[in-house]
Amino acid sequence: MPHLGSTVHLRALAAATLRPGPQPPTAGAERVAIVSASIGAGHDGAAAELARRLTAEGLAVDRFDLLDLLPAGLGRLARDGYHRMLVRAPWAYQRIYRSTERAGGGGPLASALLRTAEERLLRALRPGTGAVVSTYPGASRVLGALRLRGRLDAPVLTYLTDFSVHPLWVADGVDVHLAAHAVPAAQARAAGARDVRVCGPVVDPRFRPGGARERAAARARFGLPADAPLALLVAGSWGVGPIRRVAAELRACGAAVPVVVCGRNEALAARLRADGVEHAYGWVDDMPALMHAADVLVQNAGGLSSLEAFAVGLPVVSYRCIPGHGLTNAAALAEAGTAVWIRDPDRLDDELRALIDGPLGPRRRAAGLALFAAGSDGGGPAAEIARVHRAGPPVPSARPSARRRRPAGRRLAATTAVACGLWACAVGTGIAVAHDGPDVIHAIGHGLDLDDVPGRAPAPEGPRP
Repeated sequence: MPHLGSTVHLRALAAATLRPGPQPPTAGAERVAIVSASIGAGHDGAAAELARRLTAEGLAVDRFDLLDLLPAGLGRLARDGYHRMLVRAPWAYQRIYRSTERAGGGGPLASALLRTAEERLLRALRPGTGAVVSTYPGASRVLGALRLRGRLDAPVLTYLTDFSVHPLWVADGVDVHLAAHAVPAAQARAAGARDVRVCGPVVDPRFRPGGARERAAARARFGLPADAPLALLVAGSWGVGPIRRVAAELRACGAAVPVVVCGRNEALAARLRADGVEHAYGWVDDMPALMHAADVLVQNAGGLSSLEAFAVGLPVVSYRCIPGHGLTNAAALAEAGTAVWIRDPDRLDDELRALIDGPLGPRRRAAGLALFAAGSDGGGPAAEIARVHRAGPPVPSARPSARRRRPAGRRLAATTAVACGLWACAVGTGIAVAHDGPDVIHAIGHGLDLDDVPGRAPAPEGPRP
């Protein structure tokens, strides 16, 4: 996905110089800022496409990465900790996800971590910024807090990149939440969001339906069988989840030839090829062509790849989903009627054949494409953002509180200490209360996937309780 808009690399900037200098004027330009996070590819992918569309609307766009706004390398620590949990201890992530879901948020430690980004974000926003858009829950909480205290006059919008809405997505102070479908919109309202607007998904315009010519050309380009049914198995930009198991099950059932995309996990692609999976790739630049070649998409997280498949007209299956948002997204996609959630491995063969050759496929393709038709009525999320921007700033929700502030150095030291303990405490607590702790600790120490731990049963993949 190309990096669009005016991206600001804050790591190279000292705190005193975070406010960008004068920029070449753009005639008639109005300015919008987008705050994302480089955790996986979905949040940044949505930000990139929103930036492209807003630029086409005549707006100047600045993009920021929330992880760059955290001090002392804490953003990298948070990203690496999250990645480590997904790969080596997914059950720990599931426990944390469920506990924060029940609590309705991340608690005081997470709030302390996010507060460290507030001053940097305010300094980074260019003069004349008329709206700020978040595509990441943490960014929404930072921006919402600034709005509540009256320190940010511009309206704040959250674009919900997930089909399921964790309470962390809904932050007090955010003016408008934008959803791709009525299902996530209803979940956002249930979590406390007031102004929620359904405006469809955003994906790169290269993802569009193709015909027989595009299908044949794509198969020839990637060296794929000309006539066999193909199941495109994706694992996100990090290549996480029980991908080797799923690829083996796809081969065994015989409904389709597996074609696996492992993102940046080249080691996983190499292991799959060693397993005998002929068509296993790392990072693929032309995913639209690969989707044109396929007959069905098999995914485990319900993220950007699912939306791209809907735009292409490719039926989507959720199977052996990763914990947390993978399971809740699978449930939401199934509720919306846009994807099939296979929870019983014995149903894999029948469900795939029904999607590839049976009546189920056309219905799911139509439901996926309808997402974009519904969003086009109002111009989609970018047009909605432009409308909010041009309506003018709303009255701030609260005035800044008069409170004594500790010196910056002491405040940074305190919040850094709290934040550094956040991930260790979260993971450590999960390990301490889980079954088979010694086996999993051994797995983490040796960099093994959970499925590789001897004698451990696979994690349950049913609906959350």
